[in-house]
Amino acid sequence: MRMAEERETLLLKKKKKPFITRTSSSRHYKEDCPGCKIEQLKDSNPGPPVKHFFFLWIVVLCAALPISSLFPFLYFMIRDFHIAKREEDIGYYAGYVGSSFMFGRALTSVLWGMVADRYGRKPVIMFGTISVVVFNTLFGLSTNFWMAVCTRFLLGSLCGILGPMRAYASEVCRKEYQALGMSIVSTSWGIGLVIGPALGGFLAQPAEKYPNIFSKESIFGRFPYFLPCVTISLFTLFVSIVCYWLPETLHNHNGKDDSCDALEAATNESNALEEVKNSGGEVSTSFMSLLKNWPLMSSIIVYCVFQLHDMAYTELFLYPLVVRIVGPIMVSRIGAAISIPLLSSYPHIAMLSGVGLALVVSSASVLKNVLSVSITTGLFLLQNRAVSQEQRGAANGISMSAMSLFKAVGPAAGGSLFSWAQTRQDAYFFPGNHMVFFALNLIEAIGLLLTFRPFLVPPDDNLS
Repeated sequence: MRMAEERETLLLKKKKKPFITRTSSSRHYKEDCPGCKIEQLKDSNPGPPVKHFFFLWIVVLCAALPISSLFPFLYFMIRDFHIAKREEDIGYYAGYVGSSFMFGRALTSVLWGMVADRYGRKPVIMFGTISVVVFNTLFGLSTNFWMAVCTRFLLGSLCGILGPMRAYASEVCRKEYQALGMSIVSTSWGIGLVIGPALGGFLAQPAEKYPNIFSKESIFGRFPYFLPCVTISLFTLFVSIVCYWLPETLHNHNGKDDSCDALEAATNESNALEEVKNSGGEVSTSFMSLLKNWPLMSSIIVYCVFQLHDMAYTELFLYPLVVRIVGPIMVSRIGAAISIPLLSSYPHIAMLSGVGLALVVSSASVLKNVLSVSITTGLFLLQNRAVSQEQRGAANGISMSAMSLFKAVGPAAGGSLFSWAQTRQDAYFFPGNHMVFFALNLIEAIGLLLTFRPFLVPPDDNLS
């Protein structure tokens, strides 16, 4: 009797306020929900979403370019600020400018992830691209040390792009293409970290390098580091315009569904979540549940250890095929295991000379970078599969904050280790640079051990 009354009430509401759903493959789609449109597109198109992957590529590229573009000219910029009393102190001040971006990103990445979960990925991405345009341009116009530090800090704080884009990569495509989506993120990020310094070194101080084109009285002569920054900002402005056509992936089911079909779909979803909970999965949407989600947190910790070790610069396009065969965890283990003997060979490679030295160094560097990106991409997959969609932005925010802290510590720790190693060139135990690579291998070995149970817990595929 009660069920009949509830059904009659629902039918009356349906007459007052029509609710349109579309059904495909036993799934129910809400007409005005952007997330449902993406799900319907994935169900109707079994192939990879090329257009959406293009969006991934260019947005991540514009986020990566400003990070490393300053390093070729940062030394000269600090020198021109006249803040360092001695030439030896220039590196000290340059370190603060370089780390201010990562420090700002570490403070706000979780917040941007939560905003992306609440209001959508697209608003955060568009705001981040506009922030790059504004603050990267202002950094190029910096006239003193503190202006440079503040603009880089604000750029890192307000550019919350990468976390939502990682969530977007896992949501915009079918599960069999998630590895490809994550590898596209890593590829674009790595290429940006390579092109950025190239632009910075080529375009900085144009009035001195290209006096026939740029005069010393022009804006590029008065602000010698403005040209590389404004070039990147113009590209980012183009990307921010393109982002207008970026589809949203977050579901928008704010109100209660007013149809019997929607009620049935909600019941089925509730039952599915209950099954996940009974199997040990975590379905709570609170922020604290993310911190208690060990499959997520364990993969973040391992990710941070490897990020402390190295940064990604290139990508192997066979990665999606390999990860289907052996899985993301095994790919990370293989990458870490091969990296250890590879790094151990570096001090011995230095004994070569001529063409042989250049060839071996280039080959070893490419191999190391491919392994690094393979490890990172595998951990991206684990993190995004460890949570449901409504938590994915915040989860990536936690990952970005933790990684940024490790990367902020990395340069200072590496520089101190290198300086100390130079004082023990004649030591019996790992002399000189051998100690540097021993320390790097130790970190790599710790990361490798952390990929095994009971520490690293694979995510429940029901949440993917």
